[in-house]
Amino acid sequence: MTQTYYPRQKQLQSLVNKLSIPEQTAIKWNLLDLALTHSTVSSTHNYEKLEFVGDAVVRLVAAELLFENYPDCPVGEFAAIRSILVSDRSLAEIAKKYGWSRYLLVSKSAAGDKAGEDSRLADSFEAVLAALYLSTNNSELIRPWLDSHFQVLIAEIRSDPARQNYKAALQEWTQGHYKALPNYQVEETNQIHGARERFYAEVWFQGNQLGIGKGPSIKAAEQAAAKSALKKLKTENIQHLDQKL
Repeated sequence: MTQTYYPRQKQLQSLVNKLSIPEQTAIKWNLLDLALTHSTVSSTHNYEKLEFVGDAVVRLVAAELLFENYPDCPVGEFAAIRSILVSDRSLAEIAKKYGWSRYLLVSKSAAGDKAGEDSRLADSFEAVLAALYLSTNNSELIRPWLDSHFQVLIAEIRSDPARQNYKAALQEWTQGHYKALPNYQVEETNQIHGARERFYAEVWFQGNQLGIGKGPSIKAAEQAAAKSALKKLKTENIQHLDQKL
């Protein structure tokens, strides 16, 4: 680790220990240092190119895990689950469990941008995966610690197929039964209840209102309406709309 100064060396070693990677492993420390350096610190020495590689690595790891442990799972479900596993939200949450911000070099101005924190963490997380992958040209330094996080997420997703994407799940239901899409009607409220309920949405299908929802954005309100619709369909055990509505 001769290319990094001593305090940084201790930082990188601390993260490697948290990931339970054996100390004797031939890690390319210069790549790991690069993976944890934001572009606001250096325009040339940063994680952007490694992130590009890491995007492919994390998808490969997720696909391998799904293929090995869920042989009866259809390809469509594989894709839906993997999309959540490799999302910025999921990767940022895993990174936070390791105190990732302590190891990421970023300018004070960028660090103060809390709205972009999850994106930075997810991007750097992918870059670190790339650094570990390129150290051995395989995933042996990644899967022993990342698999457990993904397995927990997979269990949560499979127990609630609509998790985090209720619109997609409702669309799948309407297309499966009627080969048609639901329609969303959204309007901005008077904000009496605050910003969290700024938008009000209704989801309609074949002249029937299936659900309503509110949220701080149009997307959030539509997701809430779709969630409401799915809950109604499940609660009332509706297989076809003409049976009930």
